[in-house]
Amino acid sequence: MKGVQERTLGILELLANHAEGLELASIADKLGIPRSAVHRLLSDLVLSGYVRQIREHGDYMLSTKLVSLGLTFLSNSGIVDIAQPLLNRLAEISGELVRLSVVDGERLTWVARAQGARQGLRYDPDMGADARFSCSSSGWALMSTFNNEEVIKKVSTQGFGKVGDFGPNAPQNIEDLLFNIEETRHRGFSVTQETYALGLNALSAPVCLKGQPALGVLTIAGPSFRLTLEQMQTLGPDLVSYASQLATTSGASPFFNQAQREHNGTQGITRKPIYAE
Repeated sequence: MKGVQERTLGILELLANHAEGLELASIADKLGIPRSAVHRLLSDLVLSGYVRQIREHGDYMLSTKLVSLGLTFLSNSGIVDIAQPLLNRLAEISGELVRLSVVDGERLTWVARAQGARQGLRYDPDMGADARFSCSSSGWALMSTFNNEEVIKKVSTQGFGKVGDFGPNAPQNIEDLLFNIEETRHRGFSVTQETYALGLNALSAPVCLKGQPALGVLTIAGPSFRLTLEQMQTLGPDLVSYASQLATTSGASPFFNQAQREHNGTQGITRKPIYAE
């Protein structure tokens, strides 16, 4: 049986994926929790300001309190202050969306972005989401710094995802994934064509110092008709250069410093890194 803490976090994570709100019965059914228990937890979350009810006896949705906490953390961590000027310049060069994701424990989460597209179709997803390792450009870039044993472990934990939830070229078995990871190692940056979503291409480079594990990933993403394979190959050297610059300046961020200490304390993991030098 799930504890109160696990149930509460489950409700928050579920509501985070339903910005329009959900009714109590739907929350209970999706999480497999008795409606009476969900009602008690929602009441506590409403009182604490993390959830609000759209109308009396209506749907529940997240308040902005969690967003505020996240933004406060990012501000105090120094990540955005360090990264944003570099992201802005790379977005100007590429004319596409540039994103930074950071390694936070077992997760790879997008935390900062810059939009280079001034007109036409713009790819602009929600921030704060976690990357799917098996089919995202950022996931491939990060896993290129692992050995194959760790790649298999990472993907086995998260899974490949359901067919149809991602792009038509998303790998569906470990053999195809390892082939793409090996190509990423040799190239120095990942290149994905409609693996994460239909009509989306992207390239990513790990942010890491020589001899150290990756602390994050820098990504350029855009519509496939505009961000072609040829264009991605042209942008690759700039991407790797900016990832290197970000790695060099990352020591000023408390978040990156703590992540590095945690990585350095990890035992028994052999990595084969690609360095953004």
